[in-house]
Amino acid sequence: MQVYTKILIGMAVGAVLGLTLGPNSSLLEHDRYSYRNAASAELYLDRIDETTRLELPAVPLDFTVEETVREGVLDETGLVVEVDAWVRVSFSITEKLALLDDEGALRKRLGKRTGDPVVAWLKLNQIRLEGGGIQTTPQPISGLGDDIIAFISPVGDVFMRLIKMVIVPLVFASLLVGVASLGDVRKLGRMGGKTLGLYLMTTAVAVTIGLSVAHLVQPGDFIDKADRAALVAQFAGDASSKASAAAGAPSTLDNILSIIPLNPIESLSSGNMLQIIFFAVVLGIALTMLGQGEGQPVVRFFDRIQQAMIVVIHMVMAIAPYGVAALVAEVVGTSGFSVLKALLVYGLAVLLGLTLHAGLVYGGLVVVKARLKWLDFMRAIRPAQLIAFSTSSSSAALPVSMECAEQNLGVSNATSSFVLPLGSTVNMDGTALYQGVAAIFIAQVFQMDLTLADQLSIVLAATMASVGAAGVPGAGMVTLAMVLTASGIPQVGLALILGMDRLLDMFRTAVNVTGDLAVTSVMAVSEGEKLEVLSTAADQADPERGFEHRLDKEEHPVEPD
Repeated sequence: MQVYTKILIGMAVGAVLGLTLGPNSSLLEHDRYSYRNAASAELYLDRIDETTRLELPAVPLDFTVEETVREGVLDETGLVVEVDAWVRVSFSITEKLALLDDEGALRKRLGKRTGDPVVAWLKLNQIRLEGGGIQTTPQPISGLGDDIIAFISPVGDVFMRLIKMVIVPLVFASLLVGVASLGDVRKLGRMGGKTLGLYLMTTAVAVTIGLSVAHLVQPGDFIDKADRAALVAQFAGDASSKASAAAGAPSTLDNILSIIPLNPIESLSSGNMLQIIFFAVVLGIALTMLGQGEGQPVVRFFDRIQQAMIVVIHMVMAIAPYGVAALVAEVVGTSGFSVLKALLVYGLAVLLGLTLHAGLVYGGLVVVKARLKWLDFMRAIRPAQLIAFSTSSSSAALPVSMECAEQNLGVSNATSSFVLPLGSTVNMDGTALYQGVAAIFIAQVFQMDLTLADQLSIVLAATMASVGAAGVPGAGMVTLAMVLTASGIPQVGLALILGMDRLLDMFRTAVNVTGDLAVTSVMAVSEGEKLEVLSTAADQADPERGFEHRLDKEEHPVEPD
């Protein structure tokens, strides 16, 4: 069974686990309230006496449901609606809570020690909806489902850490070797200029497609007041943190200046990809300017490092199905069907835009410029797309993308090692398109009419914000906060889409990686390389190419000289 087939099976298993056994599964009893910040919980020892309120530290905390009390509440139309008002809950004084308990004041008041159980009353919030009805927040989850996801999520974390472990040494070694073997600084500059230009052009086109799809579908018209109130109440805190992160984000000029590392060793240790690329390029050029053969030992050393990292990639890919299953189960299980239902049309609008961009823009580049068949190209890059989809990280998919480019498409190491790392940081077409749809969706929900100038500012802001955006899960929400601010759209609108962000992040990251490999193929052909897609039969027959049978070699001792 081929590696991408195993990964697909892992994704399917993870999705089923998340839907049936996740914390938001409709098949399990919802008997737990989970707070990321317990300080926001209204907790009382006696629900009749407001002076018994407990002030908890800002730590994650779970409350188990013991009893629920319902009360009648007047809605906006004057009708009495029966809703859950109070919940008797139990929780334990965790170590984190005890550490932040100022001088033990909370434990003294309760007469409890670390690890002891506490019973209290949790007050639920009621939101009156325009036109009638009451929305209660927060909503309970399944304690069993939460425990199941918590049990299997470390498998996904191990997989992510293993694959990220390879990124820095692989990129640095392969880029240095590629630049040194190139031996022509002018060719490198020409390739860099064309690569950046093509990445920025496709990003601007992606935002435009996103805006067009949002106007065509009008997803903001499909969300009702109850769903809007529930989403804002549930994710308002997270939206505020994203907006705060955007406020502290560096400007585009600062991002450009920060490409030059002050300390290359620190850049390598922190994984700052643009600084690593810059330093590897400069060092590679310096090696070509040494005397004849002087730089050969260094290049040979890093070439062997690169080859060893490729073997490590294949070792990690052997456990990919299990890691992918755990990652997908966590995403699907925590998203919640109610959130997905409320944002279904919005999600479909994003997927429509991503499909159009991948098929029309990338398909056109691959067929016309790279002179490859589109379906053959897509088959060749499947492993990279699946890793990008399951991890929601362009950076995590980078080692697999480089392997796909070189082994499955025939791109030279000199080209792939320069274009792909640059793309994993600069090329965020899927994210930019998503931001275009999200901006129009939020504006429609708040009934804002955006002028042509406002929409052009969205295109410009999303294109610039994508440059230097981190290739990690969730970075798109920070840049979206910047786009909303530039367009005058309320940042509280982030709360409307946060519930589906992680799921859509999987799709847009897969599109980002597809774009990286499409541009890499175009750059390779423009530099005179001839590409050839590796067939399945050839992959099976030749263990030196592709992903199959690369670990079939026997180990042997390596003796020092």
